[in-house]
Amino acid sequence: MINHTSPIVGGLVKVVLDTNALLAPFSRGIWLEDELQRVLGGVEIYVPSSVLEELRRLSGGMPEARAALLLASRYRTVEVSGRGDEGVLEAASRLGAVLVTNDARLRAEARRRGIRVAFLRTMSRLEVEG
Repeated sequence: MINHTSPIVGGLVKVVLDTNALLAPFSRGIWLEDELQRVLGGVEIYVPSSVLEELRRLSGGMPEARAALLLASRYRTVEVSGRGDEGVLEAASRLGAVLVTNDARLRAEARRRGIRVAFLRTMSRLEVEG
């Protein structure tokens, strides 16, 4: 039986991406999946519904957001009731996942809640804390 709060499922580490993580491949040139595998090994990637909503709002005037939506379609969607950062935290907490973000306030709140965080240490390298 799979424990849904464990960060590892079938040998894969669960990760939740926030909006800026999905934008990073287009704004910073990071190979996100390669970096996730480098720091965590095999991963199962989730995108909260709140992030998809935000990307849809941004996509009207931001080409990177349209590209990020296309990238997000490759991953599993997790429905959340919270909006914005609260939805991201809800997803990471519920799944027991590593949260991928570069938002300093979101990182701090995730750490406060005991959620592991991966963030961009340099322009193209991820680091995991917690």
